[in-house]
Amino acid sequence: MTTRVDEIADGIFRISTSVPIPAIPGGFTFNQILIRDEAPLLFHTGPRGLFEATRAAIETVLPVASLRYLSYSHFEADECGAMNAFLTAAPTAVPLCSRVSAMVSMGDIADRPPQALRDGEELDLGQHRVCWLDTPHVPHGWDAGLLWEATTRTLLCGDLFTQPGGDLPPITEGDILGPSQAMLAGMDYFSCREKAQSTLIRLAALRPQILATMHGSSFRGDGAALLKRLSMALMEPTGAH
Repeated sequence: MTTRVDEIADGIFRISTSVPIPAIPGGFTFNQILIRDEAPLLFHTGPRGLFEATRAAIETVLPVASLRYLSYSHFEADECGAMNAFLTAAPTAVPLCSRVSAMVSMGDIADRPPQALRDGEELDLGQHRVCWLDTPHVPHGWDAGLLWEATTRTLLCGDLFTQPGGDLPPITEGDILGPSQAMLAGMDYFSCREKAQSTLIRLAALRPQILATMHGSSFRGDGAALLKRLSMALMEPTGAH
């Protein structure tokens, strides 16, 4: 298992741990996105088993104790499994999530009450400003949502564009849709494809320049075009069972 830290946008870091998984040839990456600012934010805590590796990586950028927000897309182990460990390590941090996730999961699971954001609500971190976007059932989880950082035009896009492989560049201008669709063909994790289409078009309207993924390489380039291509690709048969 190896963990690396790379700055993929101004003040935004990808913390990536490569994990060997027998079911996925070449391994798999679990990425956390760290925004360094007056009120630092971590998007995805990672699972509990990766807490020590993730904490050590964060410490190369900023003190873990200074974290203010611990956010995630939807309630799942790799999204927020290490939440309480980070709440212990960062005494002023709070969970940050959708209103649905706060109501049905995080309000009970977390050791401190979560801060729930409504769709379109913004949060000032200092030099960065993030906006919460509800994306229910996209790609899965009725509590799902994503974060948009307008200053750097970075979309923290969670499980969208999930790619297999453990030895991948931190950010690429190449194809991430092809590998993502190839993985989707064997493991279809989209719960509602028709809803995904309209959601992806809404995200494309933001015209992101960076797509910060949770699994695989992040993307730099015409994010709007790529999101539209994903929307179209989801209407094609995957072959998944």
